[in-house]
Amino acid sequence: MESEQAILALAALAQPTRLSVFRLLVKHEPDGLAAGDIAKALAVPQNTMSAHLAILARAGLVMSERKSRSIIYRANLVTFQDLTSFMVEDCCGGRADLCAPVAACKPAQSKRQKVTN
Repeated sequence: MESEQAILALAALAQPTRLSVFRLLVKHEPDGLAAGDIAKALAVPQNTMSAHLAILARAGLVMSERKSRSIIYRANLVTFQDLTSFMVEDCCGGRADLCAPVAACKPAQSKRQKVTN
């Protein structure tokens, strides 16, 4: 990934609604969600949501596909993986073994669950 693409993706995610959209779409992989369902889930007007989705699409973070009368949006996990890899590319002075857990998926924790060290 080039710096310009990384900046575009990070800028797209640096807004609360767009970050929430991306996280919601990640939760609904691989099926995705219709634009209207995304707007309802986040209580955002559909025209505003359309603008947010367009910004995420230009950044390569979401993909869309028309299914009947709906447009289904999905998170572009390949782009996001490229972004996270770009961010840690020179991690720990080139010692990738120290950065291995950074991009690994982890199970969701309940907000009530205590984390013990």
